[in-house]
Amino acid sequence: MRRAEVSRKTAETEISVTVNLDGTGTHDCKTGVGFFDHMLDQLARHSLIDLTVRATGDLHIDDHHTVEDVGIALGQALTKALGDKAGITRYGHFRLAMDDAQVASALDLSARPYLVWTLPFPTAKIGTFDTELVREFFQALATHGGITLHVDLIHGLNSHHIAEAAFKAVARALRMAVEPDPRSPGIPSTKGAL
Repeated sequence: MRRAEVSRKTAETEISVTVNLDGTGTHDCKTGVGFFDHMLDQLARHSLIDLTVRATGDLHIDDHHTVEDVGIALGQALTKALGDKAGITRYGHFRLAMDDAQVASALDLSARPYLVWTLPFPTAKIGTFDTELVREFFQALATHGGITLHVDLIHGLNSHHIAEAAFKAVARALRMAVEPDPRSPGIPSTKGAL
């Protein structure tokens, strides 16, 4: 069963995340940050990973701790659900267009976290949401999910479209990477371990 649940409690946030890698993209995300919930819903829907997130955080300060800690917990849940990674495709990539925005994502479920991020935003905010938090989320996800993750802006004028294209592109790449590879049931590495 490629499912996992992770809970994380700090002085700043309390998070619970549940994932099912073999789901249909069902999502139920409630973080108290409306735009972020919308992005998490897109991540679930386009990766076909069932995702439930419950988060309470120090939103009276700002959204930073909540967004980052959800990324941490989600990365940990993905790692737990993948187990030894036997039989997965491992690599994924996707280039996604959304109106004016086009974002490319490539990733490797390598257990070697690394983020390459060339995704500038034309505005500092999307509504009340700080655009710099998009990178913070993916940095936490890559670090705690053991993911080598590249996210690159090809084109884009609208910050909302750029952010949404990024979440969807990563989701589609993740969908490809976690899929079982019927031709390769073992660990997808010459090292014999990931």
